[in-house]
Amino acid sequence: MPPAVPHDARPARWRLAGGPALALLAGCQLLLVVDASIVNVALPSVQRGLGFTDAGLSWVVNAYTLAFGGLLLLGGRAGDLLGHRRVFAAGVAVFTAASLAGGLAASPGWLLAARAAQGAGAALAGPGSLALIATTFEDGPRRSRALAVFSVAGSAGMVVGLVLGGLLTAWASWRAVLFVNVPVGAAIVLLAPRVLRESPGREGRFDVAGALACTLGSTLLVYGFIRAAERGWNGGLTVGAFCGAAVLLALFPAIEARAAQPVLPLRLFGDRDRVGAFLMRLLLTSAMSGMLFFLTLYVQRVLGYGPLATGFGFLPTTAALIAASRAVPRLLPRYGPQPVMAAGAVLCAAGMVWLTQVSPTSSYVTMILGPVLLFGAGTGLVAVAATFVAMASVPAGESGATSALLQSMQQIGGSLGVAVLITVNGAAARGGSQVDGMRGAFTAGVAFTAAMLVTALLGFRRRSGGHGRSGGQERSGGHGRSGSQIWRRSSEK
Repeated sequence: MPPAVPHDARPARWRLAGGPALALLAGCQLLLVVDASIVNVALPSVQRGLGFTDAGLSWVVNAYTLAFGGLLLLGGRAGDLLGHRRVFAAGVAVFTAASLAGGLAASPGWLLAARAAQGAGAALAGPGSLALIATTFEDGPRRSRALAVFSVAGSAGMVVGLVLGGLLTAWASWRAVLFVNVPVGAAIVLLAPRVLRESPGREGRFDVAGALACTLGSTLLVYGFIRAAERGWNGGLTVGAFCGAAVLLALFPAIEARAAQPVLPLRLFGDRDRVGAFLMRLLLTSAMSGMLFFLTLYVQRVLGYGPLATGFGFLPTTAALIAASRAVPRLLPRYGPQPVMAAGAVLCAAGMVWLTQVSPTSSYVTMILGPVLLFGAGTGLVAVAATFVAMASVPAGESGATSALLQSMQQIGGSLGVAVLITVNGAAARGGSQVDGMRGAFTAGVAFTAAMLVTALLGFRRRSGGHGRSGGQERSGGHGRSGSQIWRRSSEK
């Protein structure tokens, strides 16, 4: 296996390819996240076109989410062992071919199979896209900016999907929301060998037992949340899925401790800041996914907006997210992750508390615009900071596993948030009106944002010395360098 190429020994063309490489990787991340939400607006047209039942229609979204979330850890480890560019390109190719097949679907089963294949391709491509940033950009401001752009692309994807889905469905047909992936995906596959440097693979075997345990356990966990959102928490399949997930995920650490090449190295959990970043990502996505789900319903059912106007109504979220994210590379080296994430959590909580005041007579300007701006700014701070912290000082050859775990938190959090808020909405609506149910859902969302704030205050090491210096000599990831040292060095370059 060829040795890793030192940063200062790379050919000049790799150092000059940062712009195209970043556009390719961030574009791929945006594409994968967009596809989780782009079909939402098109679902009524899909139902009319292919004859889906009401129960089956939800699986147009769930088939993608289930495959994506369940296979992420396996996809990340495959990149660590085989080379991230190779696995990344293969994943995008599978995703693109499945998008074409889905656009041509002539029956419900055909479309669902294509959506599951899209999710499998996304699970291969997603971890590699973040891991490749580490092999393309040198430590310092350039990598910091690249991580910020990548994080924004992922966080904004859910909102962009709503807008793009509305445009394509209104101007063309539901098939366009799948066909649009084909030229973009084909371009990424063709350009990847030209602008991305391959990461060195590692000798070793796949951890088959660990891969099965984490894949089946993650899949059952995501399915349990999906089922709970659809049928409640007491159904036999829901309880069975959660029990199966609990058993497999409880066995997983014991399997990994014995594996020579574990699919998820347990030492990644040895850094307190990294664990806090994973938890922040889980809670943020739980709150954001539930908020977007019910705000979409409120804007259409109560305010009477059409799908296209609804999508555009969320654009301020993306604008605020981008504006806040630009400050994170400057704030982290100076203050460390704790105050940055705490500030983001406070903004998200303020936006969610504001939404608990919705009423049938509220307007977009008085009740929607302010909360989505606050939530967008908070998301920009938390999402970018969490990505920086999670990827700081990752041991060589484990960036794929770390990236996959971070993105798994996003997928599991999204399913958890929707399931919990739907449950609370149903209970509140039974004792009142549709808007009462939504107020109850947003109140549950406040709990997620409050948990974010508690995690930000208690889950990270305090910094001292003015530039993010750690108060002690704590080791991180086996390298003896804390994330704060990485940020300090980046700011000094």
